[in-house]
Amino acid sequence: MKASARIAAAMIGLGGVCLLVGSMAVAQDGELGEVVKVRVAGNVDAAGVQKRIDEISDETDSLLSKYRTTLKQIDSINQYNAQILKLIGSQEAELASLSEQVGNVQSVGRSVTPLMIRMVDAIEGFVALDVPFLIDERSERVATLRTTMERADVTTPEKFRSVMEAYQIENEYGRTIEAYRASLQIGAKETTVDFLRFGRIALVYQSLDESLQGRWDQKSRSWVALDGSFRSALRHGLRIARKQSAPDLINLPMPAPADARG
Repeated sequence: MKASARIAAAMIGLGGVCLLVGSMAVAQDGELGEVVKVRVAGNVDAAGVQKRIDEISDETDSLLSKYRTTLKQIDSINQYNAQILKLIGSQEAELASLSEQVGNVQSVGRSVTPLMIRMVDAIEGFVALDVPFLIDERSERVATLRTTMERADVTTPEKFRSVMEAYQIENEYGRTIEAYRASLQIGAKETTVDFLRFGRIALVYQSLDESLQGRWDQKSRSWVALDGSFRSALRHGLRIARKQSAPDLINLPMPAPADARG
């Protein structure tokens, strides 16, 4: 009986121990669950923080890239502005130079104008005293020059160019031969004739029917009739001047050297 009681007591004690151990195990499982929950929650929070950190890092990289790009753009703009400033400075210097040149041209223009007028007067006087070829054309050229000199819309350089061109044309007459048709007063009658000019050395004419021939005498400043012996030579000379025949020697009445000097 005593032995049975001891066994029962032992079993009861063992059950108490088991119960205690079981209770402790349950308690420990509860605490572990709480720990796991806390750790899981901590991991979730850490993941969120890391995600935000990554987002901020990406935003920072993007802003940094934009900042660097902006710096490059600013540097490029600064270089462009510097170049523009140099260009503006160069243009301002050029404008200043042009303004000075305009002032000089205006000053020169005031002194050149009287000279040009004297040059036109000289051309007019020369035409009046020269061998009388192309009188209408040359007189009209002088009249045009005088009109040009009075025009405010024509620049001084253009006026000077026109005067020099007229001088050049007059100069060329002395080195060319020419044939042209015009009217000539022969006696009391106006007659159409062919003129033949050899520089300023000789000016002769022949009527269209080849019945009349003559030459200009610079000394007496008058026309002198020629006989019919020059008819063929004049015809040939006219063809040469018109480039209808090859250059050739022709027999023409020439003034004496003193007469040629006029």
